[in-house]
Amino acid sequence: MTGTKSGVYFRIGEAARMLGISASSLRNWERMGLIAAARSQGRYRLYSQEALRRLREIKRLRTVQGVNPAGIAAMLRASPHEDGGPSEPKRKREAIAQKLLQLRREHGLTLAAVARSTGVSVSYLSSLEHGHANPSVATLQKLARLYQTNVLAFFSEKDDSRRLVRARDRKVLEPNPGVQMELLAFGRNAMEPHLFRIAPGATSGGAYSHEGEEFLYVFQGKLEVWIDELDHYVLEAGDSLYFESQQAHRWKSLSEKKTLILWVNTPATF
Repeated sequence: MTGTKSGVYFRIGEAARMLGISASSLRNWERMGLIAAARSQGRYRLYSQEALRRLREIKRLRTVQGVNPAGIAAMLRASPHEDGGPSEPKRKREAIAQKLLQLRREHGLTLAAVARSTGVSVSYLSSLEHGHANPSVATLQKLARLYQTNVLAFFSEKDDSRRLVRARDRKVLEPNPGVQMELLAFGRNAMEPHLFRIAPGATSGGAYSHEGEEFLYVFQGKLEVWIDELDHYVLEAGDSLYFESQQAHRWKSLSEKKTLILWVNTPATF
């Protein structure tokens, strides 16, 4: 334990013992982006009281609720600004929460019924509807299919048809940590092209399926894709992949830098 002007900090071994986990788990959680440790002048990891509270919550979500790392990152992603006002990610998360609650009520479904239909836990669905978590790409797709809508509807976007889309005018969706989707065409079109920017290690948050077909072209980085848990592909720059969307698919960035992909769906699902 060490003291600074800003408070008391604990080294990684001390923090691990207090939490009842291994130091390697703390290092793994940091690599996943779940926690960011402070550093001493000697570059030792230091954990504040606030960091310990966050770590306890990560441990609870992982061991008690069985949430995977991508889901935990989504649930812990946003935090209030120092002035106490809500951050932009938090505002977006709350807007999605309101839309999800509205759609569920319009369909006359309980959380338990949604959970049975989508395979998403009741606790996670509740967190989404209360604005405490961001849904993964997989979760958004499952909910969109159940509610007979598209992912864009969750972000309260209005229809906007135009032929030319300037780079500065793209609609940007950030469903879960490390995944940014830029919509390259507006309106209700037969094809829906996106530019995906996927951080190292970021995933779809599980497998999902929907109507249609899709095409991927990798500009940079490396992407792992599983289709029906049988076919396994590792795409690198210059590679492309075409498959039917009805097949359950999931993906993960294997690159040490950001993976950049042109991703086209038909018909529009986002």
